[in-house]
Amino acid sequence: MFLHIPSRHKLPPPWVTPLLVIVSMAAFLWLALLPEGPAWRDSLERWGVLGDSLPVNPHDGLRALVDGRALKLFTALFIHTDWSHLLGNLLFLVIFGLPAERAMGPWRFLLLFLLGGAVANLAAALMMGAPARTIVGGSGAVSAAIGAYLALFPRAKLGIVVPLGLFLEFVRAPASLLIGIWALLQLIFTFVGPAFGAVAWWAHVTGFAFGVLFALLSRDAVARRLRGG
Repeated sequence: MFLHIPSRHKLPPPWVTPLLVIVSMAAFLWLALLPEGPAWRDSLERWGVLGDSLPVNPHDGLRALVDGRALKLFTALFIHTDWSHLLGNLLFLVIFGLPAERAMGPWRFLLLFLLGGAVANLAAALMMGAPARTIVGGSGAVSAAIGAYLALFPRAKLGIVVPLGLFLEFVRAPASLLIGIWALLQLIFTFVGPAFGAVAWWAHVTGFAFGVLFALLSRDAVARRLRGG
């Protein structure tokens, strides 16, 4: 949609995506240095989302804002429990976040990440069916970045490595095809996912949908930015 819009000025380099990577890595190292036991579990509960602590009515929602429970929807985005969880999210954030931020601008992209991630965490907590489970990780926010990338660059191509016998072949495939397959898998796993481990699949689906909608609603502002208006 926006790939062929000429820019009349040089866009500044992205800085929000690298900052999000640094903050996520710092939070992971801080958590990893805590001794396993009550202190570690207490930190997860302090910064993660607990489904049974969510507001159930508007009045409780106001109290959640005052007492800080609602802020956990945001702080949970930076908490990861293992290296694979962290590095997987950061890899996808860099691949899709950098071009999305460059097109959208840093502040709009930061809003996308935080708000999309919070909405995704809320949806996961409501749909999980395990109110006592703590939800952590930036998967929902990263999914929002993927959705925004697809809406902004529907004709883009992504490089992938395909195993062909004894050799590895680097090919370029339509981003819409690859992301579409990924999104379909996330939707399928929302129903069969519990058999594959404790993953907040609903956060992925909700975050992706939020990112697509956010980018479409922002397309006029993004177009003006790329044109230098």
